[in-house]
Amino acid sequence: YTRTGDDGKTALFSGDRVGKDHPRIEAYGTVDELNACLGLSLAAVTTEDDVAVDLRKDLAKIQSRCFDLGADLATPEGARNADKVGRFVDDDVQLMESLIDRYTAAAPNITCFVLPGGTEVAARLHLARTVCRRAERLMVHLSHSEPVTPQAVRWINRLSDLLFAMSRAANHSSGVSDVPWMPKER
Repeated sequence: YTRTGDDGKTALFSGDRVGKDHPRIEAYGTVDELNACLGLSLAAVTTEDDVAVDLRKDLAKIQSRCFDLGADLATPEGARNADKVGRFVDDDVQLMESLIDRYTAAAPNITCFVLPGGTEVAARLHLARTVCRRAERLMVHLSHSEPVTPQAVRWINRLSDLLFAMSRAANHSSGVSDVPWMPKER
């Protein structure tokens, strides 16, 4: 313990201190929560089929990229130590799009809205998707008052789409149907 946060403030990577409720802290704290959800999803992948092998590899890489995103968010552009942070670039977004295409192709076309569920892996990926969407909203909120790497916002947006595609692929590879939304009868 350092006791440096006892006053309700924390340090950014630049060394600047801000309140623990600062929009920048909210954003990267939620990315950290997302990373924990990804770890839970990864821990649930226990089969050895092709989709499971890909999920293990891809989720591990995405977890590291989420750590990079936290560093990006914790270090405003132009701040001290900004040169030590690997910012997100267009290639990162394009890689996500190629992964979305691959996982989308691993499941049948959807004909209805689907609910979170099916296999445990899929349910956990859906939970990660919802946390990802919250992280995106917080990043957009932050961008209204401070600079945020635009490619990082696009990357987190694609990640939520990828997590949806991964959940569907996980269900399909396990022979479990997606859970369809059953609208209320009128």
